[in-house]
Amino acid sequence: MCDPESRARANGPAAAAAEPVGVLVPDGRGVRAVGAAPGLVPLRYALDGPLPPAATAARVLVPGRGPVERHLDLVRALPGLRLVQLLHSGTEQWAGRLPDSLLLSNARGAHGPCTAEWALAALLAVVREFPEAFASQTRGTWRPFAAETLEGKRVLIVGAGSIGAALRVRLEACGAGCTMVARRARPGVHGRDELSGLLPHHDAVVLAAPLTAESRGMADAEFLALMPDRAVLVNAGRGALVDTGALLAELGRGRLRAALDVTDPEPLPDGHPLWSAPGVLISPHIGGGAGDSEERAWTVAVDQISRFARGLRPPNAVPSL
Repeated sequence: MCDPESRARANGPAAAAAEPVGVLVPDGRGVRAVGAAPGLVPLRYALDGPLPPAATAARVLVPGRGPVERHLDLVRALPGLRLVQLLHSGTEQWAGRLPDSLLLSNARGAHGPCTAEWALAALLAVVREFPEAFASQTRGTWRPFAAETLEGKRVLIVGAGSIGAALRVRLEACGAGCTMVARRARPGVHGRDELSGLLPHHDAVVLAAPLTAESRGMADAEFLALMPDRAVLVNAGRGALVDTGALLAELGRGRLRAALDVTDPEPLPDGHPLWSAPGVLISPHIGGGAGDSEERAWTVAVDQISRFARGLRPPNAVPSL
């Protein structure tokens, strides 16, 4: 029997590298992070400038800011690339657009605790009716009111990855009960095909799932109708997980409440009905961006690239095995 690492190497994208692996990075932080890792050589590039001479030998591209289409042009110009390593979790803009010879890996895990913290804060704000308190403060009016508590609430977390796991710890510390849902069932986690039976029995639903063809629009009119009256929908994943029109209908009736860090469309245009919908708290996609989010992303990215350089399949490769 061969050991797990040997099996992974045998099935990985390349044999163990004897020579340093060139990594195209978009900024100085990337140069420092990649340069500190054994066996990796950072090659700084700019989308609006000439490529460094050694770029033709690069095996890895780390996209920076800028249109995905421009990065795809870069991929096509460098046939020696074998890995595109993202600095964020979302892969929907890249899915199905890379040659079969390339692996796509994301930064899953970099922002889990930070995003979970946002989800907890947002759910607490809605349940304890902080927007109402802030409105009274703005008016300069002392207006006591009775709010709910998170203790004893039943929370359904859709997405059992790093965000969902971190959120569960935080919610349970507040006395809430959590039910986990993933694409497929496993011990302690329900499958997504069980949602219709779970939704009516939970006071809040937190979306922390990746956006895929299967999950797009999952929170549609039927999904929302199964949530109990006054339940809270929290979206910490991607805006397109939710059917915005269906959510607006429920908010307009005052039947559901919501906390959204992501929206569809995004950015949310001025004057969009969501801005003025009753019972909704909106933040501008800041859930994972607190603290030094770039450093966290580069830490995960370098780990993935280092594994690739050793001939292993990066754990965050999409789709995961």
